[in-house]
Amino acid sequence: MADSDLTGFSAAFPTAEEAQWRALVEKALKGKGPEALQRKTRDGITIKPLYRESDWPSASDPNGLPGQAPYVRGSDTVKDSYLPWDIRHVVDHPDLKAAHADLMKDLERGVSSIELRIDASGRHGVAIQSVDDLSVVLDGVMTDLASVALSNSAQEGYGLEGAALLTAWSDKTGKDASKQLFSFNVDPIGELARSGELSVSADKALADTAAFVKAADRFSASTFIRVDGRPAHETGGTEAQELAFTIASGVTYLRTLIDAGLSLEEANAKLLFCIAVGPDYALEISKLRALRRLWARVTEAFGDKPLSMKIQAVSSRRMLTKRDPWVNMLRNTAACFAGGVGGADIVTLRPFTDAIGLADSMSRRIGRNTQIMAQEESSLGKVNDPAGGTWAIEKISNDIAQAAWGIFQDIEGKGGVVAALESGDFRALLAEARNELMTSIARRKQAITGVSEYALIDEEDPKIVDTSTLPKVTTHVTGPIPTSREFDTLVSAAKDGATLAALLPHEASDHAHCDPLFPIRVSEPFEHLRDFADAQTEKTGTRPAIFLACLGSIAEHNARASFTANFFAAGGITTVPSNAPYDSLDAMAEDFKASGALLACICGTDGLYAEQAGAAAKALRGARDDARIYLAGKPGEAEAGYREAGIDDFIFVGVNVLDKLEIAHAELGLGTDA
Repeated sequence: MADSDLTGFSAAFPTAEEAQWRALVEKALKGKGPEALQRKTRDGITIKPLYRESDWPSASDPNGLPGQAPYVRGSDTVKDSYLPWDIRHVVDHPDLKAAHADLMKDLERGVSSIELRIDASGRHGVAIQSVDDLSVVLDGVMTDLASVALSNSAQEGYGLEGAALLTAWSDKTGKDASKQLFSFNVDPIGELARSGELSVSADKALADTAAFVKAADRFSASTFIRVDGRPAHETGGTEAQELAFTIASGVTYLRTLIDAGLSLEEANAKLLFCIAVGPDYALEISKLRALRRLWARVTEAFGDKPLSMKIQAVSSRRMLTKRDPWVNMLRNTAACFAGGVGGADIVTLRPFTDAIGLADSMSRRIGRNTQIMAQEESSLGKVNDPAGGTWAIEKISNDIAQAAWGIFQDIEGKGGVVAALESGDFRALLAEARNELMTSIARRKQAITGVSEYALIDEEDPKIVDTSTLPKVTTHVTGPIPTSREFDTLVSAAKDGATLAALLPHEASDHAHCDPLFPIRVSEPFEHLRDFADAQTEKTGTRPAIFLACLGSIAEHNARASFTANFFAAGGITTVPSNAPYDSLDAMAEDFKASGALLACICGTDGLYAEQAGAAAKALRGARDDARIYLAGKPGEAEAGYREAGIDDFIFVGVNVLDKLEIAHAELGLGTDA
């Protein structure tokens, strides 16, 4: 359909004026304007309920076309309709043969690349210690067609040793290095941020990384360095803070490689950028586009023109829950959508059981099929840059980029990202953001479905791999000890049988140190309460409960009774339903006494509270003098009178739910040895 046809079609409809819309909004909101529907991100960016041409004028849109600078709309002019983005799956089963089986099943059933999480001890990844072990895992993999990426645990340094192992494997098996699709993912900055230390000084680690890139340049189709923004995200940082950390890390690597003799274009091609994507897909799409905008600006400052970048989007760890993990499928789906529409080159989804333990075959299948459905059934890859020109996305993306650029400049002004980590300045900034986030979680301003909202107390967990039955792995220092940290020396030692433990630095040297950016999961505080309640249930055979002291008819008390049940379920406390409507408050008190509950919550309307709440509290107290009595709703000016009548606390929308539940747990003796 031509543009003229669309114009003619729309001409039959009356012109929509903003003033008309505002009038309708004010009517619906009873006098409040659209501003009442606005919200702010933790970066202070305003999210409006409606965006118009004036928010992002098409005539002055600086984003250009897909495949053109500043590459906000993606690196490619036309997407590959068969594989619009690389579906990358993590392989982390400790057992070598089981890891190989997982890997082959993934590749045979729709996954296009693999990320090996290596941990020689087998506690947090595949127990690969040598080239022979790697040969078991990669047996039959055509690494010129399916990319193999590395992800090293803190115990294996910052990736140089794993890269040497993969290089030695490639050489020993006679692979054509120029055709291998490896992502070596060496990342000393990310490792310093995560673990708080490096095996060598930061300067030495960066110098070794640059030397590695030059020594392994025969792998011309591979990427060498991972520029990872996830440490900032997973510790609770904002979108702008994550991007600032990513860009600052990228700039450090870019400078290091250029100083080592690489051109800007050569250095840029060695980098793979990695960021987290969460469930707020509009914000995450905007974040991905902002990252491209920022990097184009950085590379333009380094050279004559902006350059593109390769991005891997990984579903957020901090968003995944241990409780009601089935909802994680939806969170991952939103993250997948954001990654695909946002223009990520690679998308990796964590298993929906990631917070519980090692994923079984079903969890892995769900992860694969989520992406395959997005590409093939939802046709997300059939349209070039589907978010392009969206006023909301473009404006929010630009605002995120502006906020991130300011933080990035501050990091650079303090000596760069390594100095910001070692001084603790950046960690302090993230800690402030994390505290704000967790306060929002505690007050349920940011709800966690299945955990802080609509908790399913008697849930059934999905199956995971029982790692306790696997043989224990002992790490060995075997084979020749490298005489230097030169990459060719490490590769030579690996070819001769050196294990990862042997490849690690053994000589005494200065070590880089900082306070680590510990990852969080936002659901953990509520999940700890659920654990305490479950432990009590298992010990006594009875789940901790609260009695619903309902006033009036069902129509009068049902809303607040449901709110109360949902409120306390978040702490693992079930409800004892009342037999309301009651003929008398004494009858309600008798029910409370018979329930055996220590906690009670009065539920009804404000009008009923004014008439009966005080008397109801006294009746409940008479039935059990050590009871803790709540009232569902804001007490307002009547609070003093309610407390005098015996009401101990109040629950309502906006209250700190976590604090209230912790007090309830203390009253019940949960989480103690008592």
